[in-house]
Amino acid sequence: LRMFPSLVNCCTIDWFHEWPAEALYSVAKQQVLGANVELPNLEGTLKMFQTIHQSVEVASQGFFKATKRNVYVTPTSYLELLSSFMKTLADKRLQVNTQKNRYAVGLTKIEDAEGAVAGLQQMLTEKKPALVKTQKEVGEMMIVIKQDKADAEAVSTAVSAEEAAASVKSEEVQVVKDDAQRDLDEALPALEEAVQCLKKLKKEHIQEIKVLANPPNGVRLACECCSIMFGLKPVKKQDPGGSGKKIDDYWETSQKVLLADPKKLLDDLFEFDKDNIPESRISLIAPYMDREDFDPAAIKKASLACEAICMWTRAMYKYHFIAKGVEPKRIMLRQAELELNECQEKLDAAQEKLRAVNAKIAKLESDFNAAVAKQTELQDDMNLCEVKLVRAHKLIGGLGGEKARWGQNVKDLGEMSDLLPGDCIVAAGMVSYVGPFTAGVRVECAELWRAELVKNDIEHSPGCSMHSVLGEPVKIQQWVVCSLPNDALSIENGIIIDRSRRWPLMIDPQRQANKYIKNMGKDTESGIDVCKLTEKNFLRTLELGIQFGKWILLENIGLNLDPALEPVLLQQKVKDGNGFIIKLGDKSVTYSDAFKFFMTTTLPNPHYSPETSVKVTLLNFAITPTGLEDQMLGIVVAKERPDLEEQKNELVVQNAKMNKDLKEIEDDILKLLATSDGDVLADDTLVNKVTSSKEVSNDINQKKVVAKVTEANIDVARESYRPVAYRTAVLFFCIVELSNVDPMYQYSLQWFQKLFTIAVDASPKSDNFQERLDILKDFFTESLYQNICRGLFEKDKTLFSFALCTRILAGDNKIDDAELRYLLIGPTSDMVEHGPPLPADWVGKPRWNEILTVSTLPAFHGFADDFVKLLPDYRKIYDSVQADKEPIPGDWDGRLSSLEKLCFIRAMRMDCLGAAVITFISDQIGQKFVEPPTFDIAKSFADSVNTTPLIFILSPGTDPVADVIKFAEKLGLLKRFESISLGQGQGPKATKMIENAQGTGGWVLLSNCHLMESWMSNLEALVEQLNPENMSNNFRLWLTSMPAKTFPVQVLQNGVKMTNEPPSGLRANLLRSYSVITDDVFKQSLKPEVFKPLLFGFCFFHAVVQDRRKFGPIGWNIAYGFTPEDLTVCKEQLMLFVNQYEEVPYKVLNFLGAKINYGGRVTDDKDKLLISCILKTYMCREAVVEKDTYRYSTSGMYYPPPAESVAEFIEFIRGFPLFPMPEAFGLHENCNITCAQDEASRLLSGMQSMVQLGGGGEGGMSAEDVQDEAAVSIQERLPKPFPLDVCETKFPTLYEESMNTVVKQECLRYNKLLWKMISTLKDFRKAIKGLIVMTGELEGLGKSLFVNEQPEMWIKVGPLSLKPLSSWYLDILARVEFFQEWYDLGKAPPVFWVSGIFFPQSFFTGAMQNYARKFNEEIDLLSYRHTMRDDVIDPKKELTVAPVNGVYIYGIFLEGCWWDSELHKLNDSKPKELFTDLPSLWFCPVRNREITLADYRCPCYKVVSRKGTLLTTGHSTNFVLYIELNTDIIQDKWIKAGVAAFLALRF
Repeated sequence: LRMFPSLVNCCTIDWFHEWPAEALYSVAKQQVLGANVELPNLEGTLKMFQTIHQSVEVASQGFFKATKRNVYVTPTSYLELLSSFMKTLADKRLQVNTQKNRYAVGLTKIEDAEGAVAGLQQMLTEKKPALVKTQKEVGEMMIVIKQDKADAEAVSTAVSAEEAAASVKSEEVQVVKDDAQRDLDEALPALEEAVQCLKKLKKEHIQEIKVLANPPNGVRLACECCSIMFGLKPVKKQDPGGSGKKIDDYWETSQKVLLADPKKLLDDLFEFDKDNIPESRISLIAPYMDREDFDPAAIKKASLACEAICMWTRAMYKYHFIAKGVEPKRIMLRQAELELNECQEKLDAAQEKLRAVNAKIAKLESDFNAAVAKQTELQDDMNLCEVKLVRAHKLIGGLGGEKARWGQNVKDLGEMSDLLPGDCIVAAGMVSYVGPFTAGVRVECAELWRAELVKNDIEHSPGCSMHSVLGEPVKIQQWVVCSLPNDALSIENGIIIDRSRRWPLMIDPQRQANKYIKNMGKDTESGIDVCKLTEKNFLRTLELGIQFGKWILLENIGLNLDPALEPVLLQQKVKDGNGFIIKLGDKSVTYSDAFKFFMTTTLPNPHYSPETSVKVTLLNFAITPTGLEDQMLGIVVAKERPDLEEQKNELVVQNAKMNKDLKEIEDDILKLLATSDGDVLADDTLVNKVTSSKEVSNDINQKKVVAKVTEANIDVARESYRPVAYRTAVLFFCIVELSNVDPMYQYSLQWFQKLFTIAVDASPKSDNFQERLDILKDFFTESLYQNICRGLFEKDKTLFSFALCTRILAGDNKIDDAELRYLLIGPTSDMVEHGPPLPADWVGKPRWNEILTVSTLPAFHGFADDFVKLLPDYRKIYDSVQADKEPIPGDWDGRLSSLEKLCFIRAMRMDCLGAAVITFISDQIGQKFVEPPTFDIAKSFADSVNTTPLIFILSPGTDPVADVIKFAEKLGLLKRFESISLGQGQGPKATKMIENAQGTGGWVLLSNCHLMESWMSNLEALVEQLNPENMSNNFRLWLTSMPAKTFPVQVLQNGVKMTNEPPSGLRANLLRSYSVITDDVFKQSLKPEVFKPLLFGFCFFHAVVQDRRKFGPIGWNIAYGFTPEDLTVCKEQLMLFVNQYEEVPYKVLNFLGAKINYGGRVTDDKDKLLISCILKTYMCREAVVEKDTYRYSTSGMYYPPPAESVAEFIEFIRGFPLFPMPEAFGLHENCNITCAQDEASRLLSGMQSMVQLGGGGEGGMSAEDVQDEAAVSIQERLPKPFPLDVCETKFPTLYEESMNTVVKQECLRYNKLLWKMISTLKDFRKAIKGLIVMTGELEGLGKSLFVNEQPEMWIKVGPLSLKPLSSWYLDILARVEFFQEWYDLGKAPPVFWVSGIFFPQSFFTGAMQNYARKFNEEIDLLSYRHTMRDDVIDPKKELTVAPVNGVYIYGIFLEGCWWDSELHKLNDSKPKELFTDLPSLWFCPVRNREITLADYRCPCYKVVSRKGTLLTTGHSTNFVLYIELNTDIIQDKWIKAGVAAFLALRF
């Protein structure tokens, strides 16, 4: 970091450290004490939290080792554990106490009812005499009351007569009164109007009039009339008119009397005696009434007060006359009222008498009623007692059966309450941590935690688990009805979803969780919405879900979540009034408590970062064998016996409903009992509810008994199909493992189940049930094989067949794990070094080690001894061409099983293992499983629909575009066919093509998807959004891609996959080349006699360079992807040169073909030399001139035929053998063995990734035991590192001795390796015991120890090697020993074991440097002369003195030929000798040395893979140098034979 400070500024450094045990303890203590949680064993509980967290850390490392899935255990997880525990404990305590109280109350009510029965019976006995006495008293009182009622009746009759007379008189009086009132009513309105007007009059108004000196006439007139009415005397005054007479003047009187006191005037007006106005006043006032000027309206003009006085005067006048007419009627009324009063008095006297009689009767009746009430009360009490007795019997009868159960429940709940802390620790740990784990890891965690509970003295329920503590059977049944798989893992997942605080993110490769959540969401009140991150409006969908309380399911998420989801995942709700709001993007959304959020991913093994993991609850919903088996059983029964499956499904739903009803009924009864106050027998409601509920409960229980019997019968019938379901589950888990072989081999459960359904329908029928089961198993197995194989590369088809076979046999318990492990891995240690001696040279050390290892298997006990005894017989197998067909000597052929015979073939003849495996598959499951289907585009197309992409998985040299175009043309769809090769900037074009073709029903071909990794997510989104309702049924999407991990898994799983590899084999390649040539091509040539053999030569050359790849490194250092287009270009150039030139330019044709057309792909310089040599064989003058005698190979079988037409060429080619010998390629026949061994190794290596290997065997060693044992065996023999300081002293840097520098550098290199091995082995052994964390590197080391491979971390610092771990380790010991001898010697040894040198290039440079410095030569002018010391047998013993110049070396191996020490030259290899030792060599530097052209410049490599890369020093990681070897044969032979030297082999 100090050297590169930008790392600090530009990177986020992960400083994460695991919390130590003390921190875990401290945090837990703080949290628990802070929440005031009551715990019986606080100390033990805190230690349990610590243990759980640390145990999950260890489990996560083991889980990564087994599944390569990261599970992050963070402090957040620990805090979640603590909060989950406290919440779970509080909820469970509340639940248990509530249930306990309810049961206790229920028991109390039952006991009260039982106790009340005796009391009620005693009450009945006591109340009966009192009831009889009261009944007698009531009878006597009834007689007296009847007599008194008769007397009262007579009085009542008399009173009624008086009442009638009084009533008649009252009516008469009322008539007179009404008549008089009617007359009076005529005057009353005017009177009332005058009164209202007077009320408005104020004394100010009157005072105004008073002060008038000369009032208006209206005022005078009003005052005059008022004075008359009051009887005031006028003043006599002279007539102002001059008549001389005196007139009456009332104005002065009015002023002095009438208006003198306004208040008095008003009172007098209101209180005027209108009923007694004298007639004299009436006569005086009468003239005024008729005057027009004495009208209120006219008077009003003069004065408001006078208007009122006028109105009053008129009203009094009118009232007088009406009252005068009414007076006689009043007299009559007074007389009638007197008579009425007399009648009323008589009536009152009679009524008083009647009241006295009635009072007496009332008293008697009161006493009677009291007696009757007492009688009724006694009767009611007795009736109630009887009712209560009936109710008590009903209650006791209804709940009597529950009494014992409830009593036991109260007892159990009381005990459970004490066990809750321990149980909740386990449950909370499971909810908080185990979601990402598989079922096995979960069980291990639970078992470990229960054991720790015992150690910490924490009481808990036996076998307590998340299921037993948090699982509610009724709720779980409802989940199962909603398609939750009914296996333990899925049930636990359902509980975690139900209980976890964080939203669940479900790893759901088979889309089971998806289906379950959708079904659950449909049953909710607000429903469910499903969306994907790829949808444009997914945030809008989420917003509406949060607001309206919907369930939201976010499907198909990748490794990264949208940042916009952060507030939702962290549940960042904010209080707002009575509710909550949450920030989503830039919007505040109202948060509904009904909202739920779910996420699913179809990635089979996703790696979510710790940041993501802590925000969600990760759940592993990958299907389990048990769960899949149940699903497949349902499918096969639904197809074969739909009636059974329908009944089963109905029963599941019915049972779930009945159990739910029973639970609700019991809860209702307990709730009623708990909430009822006082006497439960006082009301029918509770008793009737209990009775009716019990009746329903009994009815349900009876139905459950019937259903249980029915279900048992159905299950028996269904279980008969279990073998088929089991087989399908085995097969599914086999094909799932194919993704470990190639990332393109992906298959979904839905595709698998659909295929199975089709197979059931298409399979032959049979009336024999057992035969039908066998047909179903065999037919589907074959159908699956055929469908899978069409999407596999040729190299993987046998592998799949073998994996399929072993899976089936393992499912039938016919596979021994130890034998299978040996077959796939072979020896994991060297048993030759300390074991029996090698019995013969032909056996060889590797084969003898195999034989000794296989002899350790129980079935091979004593085999090594028998091998030695019957050595000549086993030699026959060694020499046999078909060793796998040979019987095993002795009685072993009859004793060994088919798998054990494969183990024998592996040990004896690895090259025959491929054929033996094919025979094994054929014998075990049938010949049809070793005959894969041929490519058929029409069949693949028939299996597709418009939403199913058709995917070509490419291999080098294939291009299926032409096949698709040809097929489109055949179906008449070429006009609607579009294609595009993906690359930079092609994404939008491809998208537009797909969108257009959906509407038109066209085809779209997207080529080379692997070249546009960044666009693959867009492709996945496009495929996801394909909706069959919105597009044509003819639409198809074709895709081609090389194997790529970035190709969308979802597309692969649901697509139809195909492979169409170039033909394998010389003959097939030639036939393919000529299939596109017509006779017209020959006609275009001006020199057909030249063109035809040379064209055949090019075609043969094309087939040879293609097919040489199967031989591995001896064929090509690097496998190149030559294509038919390369041949096409050569063919066109050949036509051009033959037609235009008189003499064929062979050099030009060779140069163009070998250096450009084909050579343009060749990168390795040795391969460039090789391809030129190969092409010269076919592009030469002899092939044309000497065509009758010229042959391409020594067998004479291959040559340009004298054919005239394409058909004749094809006929000639068909005569070639199907499997040509290596000589056709210029290789030795031993190459067949190399090729077969390589194929067998690839097969076994592929099987290792397809098969879960255990430690194996009857010894019962686990994988960890095997790893630890291997680590110990290496650790014990590890040499000490070299003391570098001493090395520096012993080998100082000298000008004249460069070897000192070489040895110091080599010691340093091996020290680095030894240091790494010592530290990592030590750490690994600690990690495997759980003492330290098992890191990814240590986990990789363990796996390598288990499968006998070199660990990656050792490879990085060790020498290049292809050996298995057991051989590699011995090689390292030998290398270190060689340098130890050099170190001990203190100077360069006389002869060097060149194979033991880490960096041999530096060694050869050092030797050259010594010579140059010794003779003061320019090193650039020097080169080595290689002298073969084939006279030396044992170089270490014979070459004891170093050469004067140069160095002696040994330890080199030859492949492709051998050194003939007698003839002192190269010679053809002997049969079955793939590698031979090269004699010791003297490397002597020579100045300006002339190269001997006759010698073969043999490339020397470190290892047999040959391929290498250039280092920064300019040296290759593999190639060392050329060694010139004497030969009397043309070099081209050895070049084509792939002859090379190596410093180390594979064993």
